[in-house]
Amino acid sequence: MSMHRVLTALGCALTAVLATAWSTAPPTQPDRAAATTLRTHAGVVRGAAHDGYRTFEGIPYAEPPVGSLRWAQPRPAAPWPGVRDATRPASACPQPAGEVPGGSTDEDCLHLNITTPDGAGPARPRPVIVWLHGGGFTTGAGGSYDAHRMATRGDVVVVTVDYRLGALGFLAHSGLSGSGTFGLADQQAALRWVRTEIGAFGGDTHNVTLAGESAGGYSVCAQLASPAAAALFDRAIIESGPCTGRPDRPFAPSSVPLSTARATGADLAAKVGCGSAHDVVDCLRRVAVSRLLAAQDTDQQPAYDTPLLPSDPAAAIADGRFPRVPVLIGNNHDEGNGWAAGIVQAGNPVTPGTWPDVVSAFFPSPGQTKAIVREYPVHRTDGGPVFGAVIGDANFACPTARTGGLLAAQVPVWRYEFADEHAPPLTPGTPPFPLGAPHASELPYLFDLGGRPRDLTAAQRRLADTMIDYWTRFARTADPNGPSSPPWPRRTVLSLAPDHIVPTHTAEHRHHCMFWNALG
Repeated sequence: MSMHRVLTALGCALTAVLATAWSTAPPTQPDRAAATTLRTHAGVVRGAAHDGYRTFEGIPYAEPPVGSLRWAQPRPAAPWPGVRDATRPASACPQPAGEVPGGSTDEDCLHLNITTPDGAGPARPRPVIVWLHGGGFTTGAGGSYDAHRMATRGDVVVVTVDYRLGALGFLAHSGLSGSGTFGLADQQAALRWVRTEIGAFGGDTHNVTLAGESAGGYSVCAQLASPAAAALFDRAIIESGPCTGRPDRPFAPSSVPLSTARATGADLAAKVGCGSAHDVVDCLRRVAVSRLLAAQDTDQQPAYDTPLLPSDPAAAIADGRFPRVPVLIGNNHDEGNGWAAGIVQAGNPVTPGTWPDVVSAFFPSPGQTKAIVREYPVHRTDGGPVFGAVIGDANFACPTARTGGLLAAQVPVWRYEFADEHAPPLTPGTPPFPLGAPHASELPYLFDLGGRPRDLTAAQRRLADTMIDYWTRFARTADPNGPSSPPWPRRTVLSLAPDHIVPTHTAEHRHHCMFWNALG
């Protein structure tokens, strides 16, 4: 195995550890004061009433993608008789162990969860935020995100979505319509459900914000670039998922050409014994989920050059081929530190002597290693943080800046950098160096991950409230500004930290991004 594959696998393993930190047990269920029922076109659902909000969980938005519907376009959910229990999340989509304890092999997973504030109803609808979870297109679950703080403080309806992951969501084969984009098609099916049904839950069908983090953020990029999604949402929030991600930068999500995805699909078919079958797709549909999960690559990407995603989102954004919707986009100050720390702890020290080899594993193009080592020198004791800075700048900070600039040429854009250097750790144990604000560390400020509030200081709780205010005002009016929060100038990066919420433009950041742009 190459050094690149080793380090990428370690990075993916760390992603699973990050996920495990917020869902090591089923989400805690708050006390139910009373049940509450609502009618959808498919039938009646019974949710749960809480203090100031209601939840409706595990509602199917599409038929189970099982049997002949494995690797098929999502179909609307069939009606059900009687009252469907919607008081707890349904099964997560198939995935290895990590965020979901023990993983999942249940393909009946196309469900969504709704949190709605008291008082919301058809006569007084609230803005809607549809949340797409991250997890590298391989792990994650909508049920991990308890959205009651966002719903009640922001007076919005929040919908979290489960969509097909891994090979079951992104397999490509010449015999499959929708190759490489089944997970994205699921997201669109959920958005169509929201446009049709959310009014019954007190949501405004004409004011839908599509939001996500990491792979969920990149999913928002893909939906911006998909003609089929053009009328399905009205605003976009992209957290740590820049639209200009690239497959040769292995930590940020990206997409791949259909030809590449088909080659990956052929490898998977061969691994599970279907490569030489008379009908490869029929053979694959009979393979056990557990076997598919064991055989799939750790990296998963949607495919472009497809009907759903005609071009790479990076190209679509650069060419202005996307709906004219306002965008809130940002990244974290220390995106790469979690991966760098995990790789160091796994027995791969970053020293002046090993640094060129580590760089060449990630940037194998001739001539790039020396340039990166010069730009980011490693001294005796600072190898881990320098490695984290390279991962963060190359994969997140600079692509996010580029994405924001491209979008701002066409639509209103608000940019942020989450910069709480004392953000609560998402991993157990003591890291080899301070992590600052690494990838995903902003999420506990917006959600109770796994149904549990994080241990935030009073200042961090105020920051969490401010972030929720910004996010939900943007969902309401397409402008995050309001009388209770520091002003956020458009096209200006707002640094979000407990001790300061101010515009930031550092010379070092501009210099590094000029370097990566020149490097190509």
